[in-house]
Amino acid sequence: MNTSVRVPVGAGLAALVLAAGAVGCAKGDDEAGGSTDMAPAAAVAEAAKNTEEIDSLRYRMTGRVPEEGRIKAEAQMQLKPALAMSMKMTALDQGADGSAEIRLVDKAMYIGGGPEAAKEMDGKSWLKFDLGAMGAGDDLNQLGGAARAEQNPATESTFLTGAEDVEKVGTETVEGVETTHYKGTVALADLEKTLGDEDEATREKRRKSLEQYEKMGVDELAMDMWVDGDDRPKQFRMQGEADKGPLDMTITFLGINEPVKVAAPPAEDTADLAEMMKEAAAEG
Repeated sequence: MNTSVRVPVGAGLAALVLAAGAVGCAKGDDEAGGSTDMAPAAAVAEAAKNTEEIDSLRYRMTGRVPEEGRIKAEAQMQLKPALAMSMKMTALDQGADGSAEIRLVDKAMYIGGGPEAAKEMDGKSWLKFDLGAMGAGDDLNQLGGAARAEQNPATESTFLTGAEDVEKVGTETVEGVETTHYKGTVALADLEKTLGDEDEATREKRRKSLEQYEKMGVDELAMDMWVDGDDRPKQFRMQGEADKGPLDMTITFLGINEPVKVAAPPAEDTADLAEMMKEAAAEG
């Protein structure tokens, strides 16, 4: 078995997708509500606050990320009582290697690449990253995508509260839901200066989120938020210029606090990276 197999799309893209998807979620009310009567900055702050009590969510993503190009993805994520996530994604500019499915369950990440991956893994189409066996521990820090997945997906939605130019664009319908559209521009350097104003837990979550954009070379984000009648984000867009291309992601939230079921792929269809590394070391 090839121990240097390249996973289609890859954990790097998973990290970017999870980072972009880490924002709040809507309840799905059909009418625009109190946010329409608030000042724009206050409405955005209220929406950010209301994302704190999220146990699970479903969302769809479309847009462009640096290097990988255009992507689309749909995901479901459970944050409490235990972290679990599944995501199907396609890098539209990557051809046959551009589709993959990611599952995170029981502190293990599985990346499935279908027939293209099976060609390089003795017929097995899933690659398992056992985060515990690889020394990732509770923080899941050995894989960027996993590290991003363990964070509360409300974190990025708080960024727009740091914009000094927040303004109301108007009332728009998103997925059949009436929303109020706000926009603003956020400099990452300004967000860093405000970290000291947060409690320790919030500060650490925001710091980790900021690091993802800093690594991409993004200095400033143009941000849009569509807020529903329950003063929760229904849709979110972020745009910025990175070192290796543009970032432009739109995230639409399809459900909140609904049951999420994620199962590990069949063992007979899964190659374990930790075992592959052990075998390679023994042979060496």
